[in-house]
Amino acid sequence: MPATLTRTALAAPLVAALLLPATLPAAARSAGTERTLKMVDTDKDGTIDLAEAQAAAGKTFDAAETDKDGTVDAKELKGRISKKDLKAADADSDGTLDRKEYLALVESRFKAADPDGDGKLDAKELKTPAGRSLLQLLK
Repeated sequence: MPATLTRTALAAPLVAALLLPATLPAAARSAGTERTLKMVDTDKDGTIDLAEAQAAAGKTFDAAETDKDGTVDAKELKGRISKKDLKAADADSDGTLDRKEYLALVESRFKAADPDGDGKLDAKELKTPAGRSLLQLLK
């Protein structure tokens, strides 16, 4: 009987160790979403409107724009958007996004994350794939 208890005692932590990583990403995403919502929600109404999103995106753009040439490239964006999305948002086809192009992309993603069209994104909307895509541009 002690051998069975030992195996059971050893198996429980192993099962927990195998299952825990599967639950952490969702929990971490949720905590990250809530944290970003609080950071961007300057009027503290529990939602993000387009002006708040663009203000946060402007700060992100300024921080990412390290070579001070007025644009961000794939390297400066550090994986915030795919190369395909960068190309689609690059209206002048120069391989970079200027501030206007970056904010236009933010607006496009904001609208995609706002299916009810109320002009505000709550935590539930921000946790959708479209909402997470927007948040990548705001962090």
